[in-house]
Amino acid sequence: MKTILKACCCFCTVIYLLSNACGQDIQRVPQQKQEIQLTFAPLVKQVTPAVVNVYAAKQVRVRSPFADDPFFEQFFGKTIPNQPTRTQSSLGSGVIVDPSGLIVTNYHVIRGADEIKVALSDGREFESKVMLKDEATDIAVLKIDAKGAKFPVLALGNSDSVEVGDLVLAIGNPFGVGQTVTSGIVSAQARTRVGISDFDFFIQTDAAINPGNSGGALVDMKGDLIGINTAIYSRSGGSVGIGFAIPANLVRAVVAAVKSGKTSFDPPYVGASFQAVTPDVAESLGMAKPYGALVTAIDRDSPSQKAGLKIGDVVISADGMTVDNPDTLGYRLMITGVGHKMPIQFIRNDVIHDTTLDLVIVPQSQNGTPELIKGSSPFSGAELMNLTPQNSRRFHLQPNASGVVVRQVAAGSNAAALFQPGDIIQSVNNNRIITINDLKSILSLKTPDVWRLEYQRNGMLIRQYIR
Repeated sequence: MKTILKACCCFCTVIYLLSNACGQDIQRVPQQKQEIQLTFAPLVKQVTPAVVNVYAAKQVRVRSPFADDPFFEQFFGKTIPNQPTRTQSSLGSGVIVDPSGLIVTNYHVIRGADEIKVALSDGREFESKVMLKDEATDIAVLKIDAKGAKFPVLALGNSDSVEVGDLVLAIGNPFGVGQTVTSGIVSAQARTRVGISDFDFFIQTDAAINPGNSGGALVDMKGDLIGINTAIYSRSGGSVGIGFAIPANLVRAVVAAVKSGKTSFDPPYVGASFQAVTPDVAESLGMAKPYGALVTAIDRDSPSQKAGLKIGDVVISADGMTVDNPDTLGYRLMITGVGHKMPIQFIRNDVIHDTTLDLVIVPQSQNGTPELIKGSSPFSGAELMNLTPQNSRRFHLQPNASGVVVRQVAAGSNAAALFQPGDIIQSVNNNRIITINDLKSILSLKTPDVWRLEYQRNGMLIRQYIR
């Protein structure tokens, strides 16, 4: 029996035993002083040149103390008139993923920015252009240009191969102190329902991540990018050992969209709705354990219908990977992308079936058609849309949300004094609103003395009475 030390790309703290008899590698913990004295320095020197600082600035007006108050806002507005603007800055990190100068960062780092600068580790600074930004996944892609210069890059790794316990490094610019490297392990894979963004499929790590690390790199011991550091769980604002990163496979899909000339990233359409399999549902279906995505609705002539899926089927595998819940399935759909076929397995009547889903672009009919409301009602100047499972993502709502959503409002209109984009109209004059036609029917009636409105904003129900 021989003891052989393998370094993944440079150095690693994992020791292997190589058996001459069977030729298999067996992992074990460090047992000698020399094994503990290994260093990450060569790996850090290899990967840090591709991690950059991102500086975003925007001009904002001084907010009124009555902003966001639905009642007083209609009289005093959201900003104080005749006040000069001030510059608001945010700081984050980014990763160069293409020699041409494509940089991946978080959407929240550059949200609303008028100017975005990128600083490389060698001191060079560049203006950048936003190539794509997707608030739902919290990913943005920037482009810098140095007249044909080639930039250092981090190769995108396979985040599906990451295992809990793997060693990782987190690289970024926490609190603006400068480029910083921290180490840790992968604490969990496929972490969902953490309330960070509409996208819910994260790599969890205990590597220290702090404000300013957003958009930075999470790398494995081969020096490959396996995630984009996005958020932390903390009550104090500092790292408590629970950080989350967007998997590299999703980053790869977004970058591919940019390289193909797209300016937006939309998940493919399969024409079905899903819900989690609870223990009770699993028992009723004869399943040994609760997992998979239960089909609850199927659109006519959709890819799901053409693939043979029916309501009550449970999708248990997608592209060869186990589907634990609907979030897992949604992630597999996103990283596979529009224009591809995805093999799936589903259970029906205790029998496992195989089929293939065609992943297509969302039909316009499924997105909903916006309508501008005119006249003298409180809704005058509002552009409204019927909520669908497809466009609910755009407004950061659950796929099963229903009703009429405010897409945008015209400046100075009646609606501008009341509504914000993303508000969901629920009731008008005690009449339930499900579609735009419901609202238009009410607006066609005699103008009431008092308008009774109910709408939802950021999960909060707002009631207003307007004469």
